[in-house]
Amino acid sequence: MRKERLIVPVAVVLALVWALAQYLASLLFERELARALADLEARGELVVERSGIERGWLSSSGSLQVSPLLGDGWQLELSYLARHGVFSTRVEGEVLPSAGPHHRRLFGDCLPSSPPRWHARYQTLGGTLEGSVQLAPFLISQGERELDFRGGQLSFGGQQGDWRLRARLQPWRLTDGVATLESGPVSLESRYAYTSGAHHFTQHDLLRIDTLAWEQPGLALESGELSYRSRMQLDDSELRIDSELTLGEVLAAEQVLLSGRIAMELSRINADAVREALAALRRETAKARTLDPRELTERLEPELLGILVDSPRLDVVEVDLESPMLGLTVRGDGALFFDPRRLEELSPSRLDDEAERALWLNRLDGDFIWHEVPTVVALWLGLPLSTRDLEIDVIRGRVRVNGRPLPPLWR
Repeated sequence: MRKERLIVPVAVVLALVWALAQYLASLLFERELARALADLEARGELVVERSGIERGWLSSSGSLQVSPLLGDGWQLELSYLARHGVFSTRVEGEVLPSAGPHHRRLFGDCLPSSPPRWHARYQTLGGTLEGSVQLAPFLISQGERELDFRGGQLSFGGQQGDWRLRARLQPWRLTDGVATLESGPVSLESRYAYTSGAHHFTQHDLLRIDTLAWEQPGLALESGELSYRSRMQLDDSELRIDSELTLGEVLAAEQVLLSGRIAMELSRINADAVREALAALRRETAKARTLDPRELTERLEPELLGILVDSPRLDVVEVDLESPMLGLTVRGDGALFFDPRRLEELSPSRLDDEAERALWLNRLDGDFIWHEVPTVVALWLGLPLSTRDLEIDVIRGRVRVNGRPLPPLWR
């Protein structure tokens, strides 16, 4: 009899514990979603908004709108329905991309097909999210232009401060009259790690295109694997960008036109000035989303010039290109520097003026060495045929080759 008396209070306690855990799970999901969206917007390039929000301890729903900070060229809307559980939350919804100032939707307005759906699972205890989007094939035709897209898949995951994105697209073809651009499978791997408010961040990206072909009357180019790797890092002192482009064999008329690798690094971009410029840009766009580019540049001129105070440096870490068809080889390295003295004499908003561009060019100094320069290049530049290395110097914006002024390249 005593055991029977205990059943009801135990059941009530368990129900209360479950209800409390369910309520906490819904609160944690909402908190993590809000933090993730705030961190995404803190980076500076995007505007993120929420609408139609309905919160509940069993389920939540709403819509997310992501658009560029500048302009109205596109918008990505993600509807979501979250079903909360004690240990995990299942999320699903539709992906609704649109383009142009009138937000013309790709699926529905341009394509007579349903938008793709996305699915994810949020782990309450670990605070991790894993999800995916399946892209269905489609065909768009407009006059002589046609895009044949054969589908793909995107997956994403991570937790606050560390997110990953992987994309795999099937072959696609773009036709414009008699010209055709065709791509083999494309893959993208991206990782974004950051501190609160994106004060510091590091982003790694790797893009691979298995094959790429261009064809038009009288010209046909076909490339093997192309890959682009980049690393962007913002720390206490600077913004640094490392990038590397690797070209497989580019064929023309069944001969190798080009292959090789280029690696570059941009550094000494003042970190505090970058943050100030992004903050100022947000303030200006909050007043009016559509601004004349020159007017916007004028308003941001102090912040933009501040980015240059540490003498930005562009390093050409390595160039290793070869063209058996043309009989040319380019192997070299170098660096280019910007002189930051008397920045008040410069105006980014007047760069469309030839005299202003001359002032900016006058701030450039650097050098580049082309090892084992082909004889035909030495002959073209009017140098002795015995020239082995090409020393290219940039002095106050003027180019000298092996101590001589650069001769006119087109005669």
